[in-house]
Amino acid sequence: MKYHDKPNMYVKHVEIKVSDLERSAKYYTEVIGFQILQKTTDRVTFTTDGKTSILSIIQPEGAYKSPQKTTGLYHFAILLPNRKYLANIIKYFQLNSIYFGASDHDVSEALYLRDPDHNGIEIYVDRAPEEWNWTGDQVFMKTVPLNFDDIKKSQDGEWNGLPANTVMGHIHLHVANLKDAERFYTALGYKVVLRYGSQALFISTGDYHHHIGLNTWNGEGAPQPKKNQVGLQNFTVQLDERDEDVINRLTTIGAPIEKTENGFITVDPSGNRIIVEK
Repeated sequence: MKYHDKPNMYVKHVEIKVSDLERSAKYYTEVIGFQILQKTTDRVTFTTDGKTSILSIIQPEGAYKSPQKTTGLYHFAILLPNRKYLANIIKYFQLNSIYFGASDHDVSEALYLRDPDHNGIEIYVDRAPEEWNWTGDQVFMKTVPLNFDDIKKSQDGEWNGLPANTVMGHIHLHVANLKDAERFYTALGYKVVLRYGSQALFISTGDYHHHIGLNTWNGEGAPQPKKNQVGLQNFTVQLDERDEDVINRLTTIGAPIEKTENGFITVDPSGNRIIVEK
């Protein structure tokens, strides 16, 4: 979990828009395994430890799912502390006939789901960093079938929801232009750790395999979503307080900056809203 501690610019929280708050609250508690920390008429904040939150959902007025492919959320990724929990949740999904996809990415083992509004969710566990394969400053990742038989050996007890030390491992975004996205996120303080063909790249701090993924799989020049369209509302990253030039770099490339008490808010070239805070 060192990659999700200061001074790394890890994703601390994700907020997504849904079309039916009650339906989604039930999904995220009963299927994914969150607990509700706070609930209002239009917002639910979830927790795993009873104190802090890594995910919240809101229901904007007139919220809807558009058939149009846009920029925004591809998936947010929940990182479990060890393989036992991945094995246990697989067993739980199978016993309850919950559909999921699965992949081995060499650096990690991952499950994929979609919530009732088709917001993408990844639940994963990292392999030990010593097992990651680097060529210079580029990490190796792949997508092959998960070895379920091997994972089952790690099963221990029953699935009782997300463990308290679950974190938001990373977020993966649809963007309109990869070069513009790279320019913005490197100005924000990230390094490119993998170029995945010509349509995706992965960025991180502290030599993590990725804190953020970026792709143009919804099409080069994809439009931005409407304000009441389900999907990403914003995500929050931990500010590297040692970096005194980050606002100047973002201002130089024309990125909007709204200063806050704990940091600032900015928006990437594809309209993804980012809260950067201490």
